[in-house]
Amino acid sequence: MKLNIGETIKKLRKERDITQEEFAEVLGVSCQSVSRWENNSCYPDIELIPTIAAFFDISTDKLMGVDEVAEKKAVDKYLQDFQSAISVGNIDDCIRIARAGVAEFPNNYALLNKLMYALFAACDDTANILEYKENSIKYDTEIVALGERIMKYCSDPKIKLEATDRLAFHHCEMGRKQQGRAIYETFTPMSYCKEWSLKWALSEDEELPHWRKFILQSYYALSDGLWQLVDLVSDEDAVTVCEKSLALDHIIFDNDPPSDNWCSASHYFDYAKRLVKINRIEEAIENLKICIKHAYEFENRPDEIKTTSLLIGERIKKRTDFETTDSRPLHEILRDKWLAEKEFDAIRDTEEFKAILEQLK
Repeated sequence: MKLNIGETIKKLRKERDITQEEFAEVLGVSCQSVSRWENNSCYPDIELIPTIAAFFDISTDKLMGVDEVAEKKAVDKYLQDFQSAISVGNIDDCIRIARAGVAEFPNNYALLNKLMYALFAACDDTANILEYKENSIKYDTEIVALGERIMKYCSDPKIKLEATDRLAFHHCEMGRKQQGRAIYETFTPMSYCKEWSLKWALSEDEELPHWRKFILQSYYALSDGLWQLVDLVSDEDAVTVCEKSLALDHIIFDNDPPSDNWCSASHYFDYAKRLVKINRIEEAIENLKICIKHAYEFENRPDEIKTTSLLIGERIKKRTDFETTDSRPLHEILRDKWLAEKEFDAIRDTEEFKAILEQLK
């Protein structure tokens, strides 16, 4: 059996930003010895193995690469359990699962990232988490520590970027906007993103799936931008922006946008809310009915959903792919939170609005 001690040492050393000279000094060996280990020319002396493992806070088995398959299987199980919990808004379970995983594998960055995510989610003031204020204070230091650790040491670019983005957002949410912005300013501009620049290096068989994926990601970004714009313009312009966003859905999905997703219900609700503000009441009621239809279709969606369109090709989403911090069914959120917003006070006493609330019981 081939041992991967040298590769493991090199990976862990670089994650911790330690030079070969510094590492050699810690162990009391020559820099040339460390170099030979990392080049797989030879192994460290057997008596050094526990010292090296202790230095990196890992087991000797992991240092030698003996338990990689078993660890991957166990980590995958933690990640699957986490995803099942986050898909239904069980944030306490998410924290419990992530903590258990990190306790078993303290240097696994996928699990550290999930723990950071779970603690951050527990501070969500838009969900049904009653202790969100207390959580934001209780978990603040831990969220920052996890984010900074992942930023500094994680070698997986996807995990590192995700945690970095979340750390910046957390700083902003906690009133530390300058710190959040300083992190955001380090991000690569959209015009130089990988998905756009990679076009020059694609093989012929990669082009179609690449551009369909690029269109889908661009659609998500544009759609989000449009709904952000809604709150920044006049009420009349907001209605127009909503209409353009809904039209975009039809363009992307060949005039048949999926109705069994959370965003569909949310978008029709926001459109209805803006219609009420400019006194287009009948249209608002009709769009609330569409919103309710989509909410129930979302709750009753199958375990796997497949959509196909010219622009994005075939897309398969699992029921557990959805992530939320609110454990309530969507129709309850719609009834008890969204429709309780002050914009609907103007029609709250009408028979049509009362019938909508009745439909949501």
